[in-house]
Amino acid sequence: MKVVLATSNQHKIAEIKQIMGEDFELITLNIKVEEDGKTFAENALKKAKFAYKTCGMPVIADDSGIEIDALNDILGVKSARFMEGYSYAEKNKKILEMMNHVPTEKRSARFKCVAVYYDGTPHFFEGVIEGRIATQPRGKNGFGYDPIFLPYGYEKTMAELSPEVKNNISHRAQAFKKIAEHLKKNEKSVQK
Repeated sequence: MKVVLATSNQHKIAEIKQIMGEDFELITLNIKVEEDGKTFAENALKKAKFAYKTCGMPVIADDSGIEIDALNDILGVKSARFMEGYSYAEKNKKILEMMNHVPTEKRSARFKCVAVYYDGTPHFFEGVIEGRIATQPRGKNGFGYDPIFLPYGYEKTMAELSPEVKNNISHRAQAFKKIAEHLKKNEKSVQK
């Protein structure tokens, strides 16, 4: 089944291809949309509507980020724009500096992803993985904030986990598995 994926992020494309599996042929569409929504859902829908208008086909778009309880509203929907222009290594270093005196029990965090399948009507799917912020960056398998995020139940950061494990438990995996199920269930109407 062919599906348009509205993103230019190569890491994300590789992850989503692995998550959704061989039943889907993802056609990527590189779009630039200002992500100025107040929620992940608003940003995902804005991207999806723009891509739908551009290509005239149903599309998938998402927005995701990290929420760190000790840092209140600094990240969340603004995760990608935090310290804009700096590398993620520098962003991670700054976050760890800001949390230098935060004890382990107060380092709770979560990754959230809201994905939308848009065919003229939005269909939203959410994924959340809870965890905590590490005291130093570790691992090379992930991207973004993965090196500083320890999912609950694991002693490894998201960047230390194998792609197979990460793509089974991540916030993005949860959201895109739901989209894949939705599309398979509604395959006849999707391929009109």
